[in-house]
Amino acid sequence: MRTFGAILAALLVVAALAAPWLAPRDPAALDLSLRLTPPSAAHWLGADELGRDVFSRLLYGARVSLAVGTGVVALSLAAGLLVGAGAGFYGGWLDRFFNVIVINTLQAFPGVLLAVAVVSFAGQGLGKLIIALSLGGWIGYARLIRGQVMAMKEREFVQAARALGAGDVRVIARHILPNIARPIVVQSAVGMATAVISEATLSFLGLGIPPPAPSWGSMLNDGRGHLFDAPHLVIFPALAVMAAVLAFNFLGDAIASADAHH
Repeated sequence: MRTFGAILAALLVVAALAAPWLAPRDPAALDLSLRLTPPSAAHWLGADELGRDVFSRLLYGARVSLAVGTGVVALSLAAGLLVGAGAGFYGGWLDRFFNVIVINTLQAFPGVLLAVAVVSFAGQGLGKLIIALSLGGWIGYARLIRGQVMAMKEREFVQAARALGAGDVRVIARHILPNIARPIVVQSAVGMATAVISEATLSFLGLGIPPPAPSWGSMLNDGRGHLFDAPHLVIFPALAVMAAVLAFNFLGDAIASADAHH
C-alpha cells in the first residue's frame, strides 16, 4: 500500500508541477466546434461543453488541489502545533480554555459548513479558501499533539533535560517534537486527502476557485448536466479526486503501519 500510495502521490505532484509542459492545450481555450467531443486521439479525455480540453483541465486542476491541500495542512499544522503543544505542556487553565471551550465550540460546526460560511462572507480566492478550510482543520492536529505532548513530557529524558536547566521552548523543540513526529506525519497525510475532497466539494458548490481556473470540483459541477450524453465530463474528474484521496490515505495508513511494527 505504501508503494501504491507513493506512486499515486508522485503522479499527482508531477501532474501539478509539470502541467504547463504536459498539457496539450490551454485549459481555458474555448472551441465550440469541439463541444462535448468524446475521448479521441486528438483529445485523450474529450472536451467539455465549451470545447475545452478535459485532460489539460485535469492537469491544471491538480495544481489547485495540491496547492489547497499543502496550504491547508501547513496552516492547520502550525496552528495545531502552537495550541496543542502549549496546552499539553503547560496544562491548567490554558489546556481547559483551548480543549474545552475553543475546540469544543468549533467542533459544533461541521468543517465544510464552516468553510462554506467563511467563503460566502469573505469571497472566493485561493488564499481565502485555504484559510476557510484551515479554520476547522487545525482541531485534529491540536488534539493529537496535545495528547502526545502530555504523554511525552513525563518521560525520563524530558525530565532530565528540564533538570539540567533546558528552557521550555528547547525541551519542546529538541526533546518532545522529534519523538512525536511520526503520528503528526500520518495526520498530515490524511489531512491532505481531507483538504482535496473539501476543496472539490466547495468548488462543486461554486464556492471554490473562481472560473476560468480549472478545479476538479467545478469540472464535476459543469459535467453533471451531461451525465448521460457526455459521461466523460464526470467520470475523469471523479477518478482524479478518488486517486488523490486514495494516494494520501494509503500513505498515511502505510506510515502508521510501519510505526506499529516498530
